[in-house]
Amino acid sequence: MVKKINSRAKGCRGELELSKYLQGYGFDARRGQQFKGGSDSPDIVSNALDALGFQVECKRVEAGNLYNWLEQAKADAGTKVPVVMHRRSDKPWVAVLDLGDFLGLLQLLQWKGTANGDETNE
Repeated sequence: MVKKINSRAKGCRGELELSKYLQGYGFDARRGQQFKGGSDSPDIVSNALDALGFQVECKRVEAGNLYNWLEQAKADAGTKVPVVMHRRSDKPWVAVLDLGDFLGLLQLLQWKGTANGDETNE
């Protein structure tokens, strides 16, 4: 007999696992209330990530479509930067975001370093 996997329960476990991982890095993260999707019900709730302008979509699955996940994250993010955080079994967590968003973050960090007198960006 094949054992059925409850995808909702598995998703909940993944969100709790990711919350603990983020807490390990000092973020005030917890599982969001899942009732309709959108910027008002993210997978992960964190005042710090919210203040930085990120919307987190958590995926704790063995296989899936990265581009579908990004589209879902974009649809839910509103004006925030959508980030898909994903992990397979026996693999580390990874963060996936649109290259344009990533480059924008790098430019912001570079500008901030230059504004603070850091001349290492030459």
